[in-house]
Amino acid sequence: PQRAMASAGGAEPERPHPKPFLIGVSGGTASGKSTVCEKIMELLGQNAVERRQRKVQILSQDSFYRVLSAEQQAKALKGQYNFDHPDAFDNDLMHTTLKNIVEGKTVEVPTYDFVTHSRLAETTVVYPADVVLFEGILVFYNQDIRDMFHLRLFVDTDSDVRLSRRVLRDMKRGRDLEQILTQYTTFVKPAFEEFCLPTKKYADVIIPRGVDNMVAINLIVQHIQDILNGDICKWQRGAMNGHGRTYKRPFPEQTESSSVLAAGKRSHLESSSRPH
Repeated sequence: PQRAMASAGGAEPERPHPKPFLIGVSGGTASGKSTVCEKIMELLGQNAVERRQRKVQILSQDSFYRVLSAEQQAKALKGQYNFDHPDAFDNDLMHTTLKNIVEGKTVEVPTYDFVTHSRLAETTVVYPADVVLFEGILVFYNQDIRDMFHLRLFVDTDSDVRLSRRVLRDMKRGRDLEQILTQYTTFVKPAFEEFCLPTKKYADVIIPRGVDNMVAINLIVQHIQDILNGDICKWQRGAMNGHGRTYKRPFPEQTESSSVLAAGKRSHLESSSRPH
C-alpha cells in the first residue's frame, strides 16, 4: 500500500494517509474549470463534509501567482500585466506544494487577492485527501507538474461564452469594461492560443461545454469512484515517464453525508445553479 507520513512540524505526527489521486483540470479563462471541480466534489458527496475531513480537495493555480514588484503592480492595476503567461506563476512553489500533497502531507497554500493583485499574508491549509483536483489555465504547461497527474481533464468551452463570463466576473471585481476588453485582446486571447490551447493534447478527457456536460462529468465521477474503490486495480500514467503505480485501496469509511452518492445517485445528477 502506498502510504506517507504527513509532516507536522514537531507537533504530534498525523496518522499515515494514502497517497492521493491527483487530477489536473485545465481550460481557457472562464471555461468553467472550478465549476466542474465543484460539481465533481458535490457528486462525490463532499460538500456537506467539514473541510478537514473531506476526501476531495480543490486547489487553484491562481493561488500561485508570483509576488509582483512595485512596477509590475502598477502595470497590473492598469490592466497592462500579462497574468496569462507561464512566467506569471511561481512554478517552483507550485511544484513543491504538489509534491508534498502527493506525499500525503498537510500543506499551506498562498492566498491571492485579485483586486489588489497581491499575495495576502494569510494562507489556506490543505489537508491530506483521497482525491485532489488542481485547476488552472496552465496546469499542463510545465512537464514536471504535468507528469504528476494521474488524470488530466480539459474543459473546452466556446470562446464567446468564455469572454462574456470573463467580462462579468472582472466587472464584479471593480474593473473598467474598456480595460477588461483591452487586456483580453492584448494578453488573454494570445496567451490562450500560445500556451493553454496546445496543452489540450495532453488531456485524457476533454469536456465540451464544461458543467453543462453532465454525461461526461458523471462518467468521470464514476471512474474516480472505481479507482478509489479498487475496482480498477492498476492506474498507470503510461510507460512514457516510467512511473506506473498500482492503486488498489478501499475508499475510506463512508460517512453518512458521503454515502448519499451510493444510496441515491440519481438525486445528485441534476445541474446545480452556476456562479457564471
